[in-house]
Amino acid sequence: MACFLVPTAEAIVATIVTKSIKAKEKEPAALKVDTGSGSFAMMEKIPFSLKLKWLTNMLWGGAVLLAFEHVWHGEVVPWFPFLTAASDPSDAAVMLHEMSTVGVSMALLVTAVWVCMLLASNAIEKRALKAPETQAAGN
Repeated sequence: MACFLVPTAEAIVATIVTKSIKAKEKEPAALKVDTGSGSFAMMEKIPFSLKLKWLTNMLWGGAVLLAFEHVWHGEVVPWFPFLTAASDPSDAAVMLHEMSTVGVSMALLVTAVWVCMLLASNAIEKRALKAPETQAAGN
């Protein structure tokens, strides 16, 4: 009915926060990494604004797909009140219940997947920083 509105609202907030953080970031954090041969290489960490952009892309993509599915099933129409459930008060209660259960759980699931992506990317960045150190120690 209207479960796509919850991820859409989260996507709007995340987009605003992403733009705000990106405006405050100066440059990507660069680190000097010893390559093991006596020279140093520069490695850039992934900026948090880019990581937050991953979340916004996932939320916007999911919300658009859900909205399309609701249009396909005739639950969203191009005339006021746009949501067919909003025209009848008893259907509106069902719609709000769906938004608070299904919509919230979908938004939380997307955010949880994004957190897993953050943990994986941080682990990869740490491993990339340690790899030259272990190569240098092995020589």
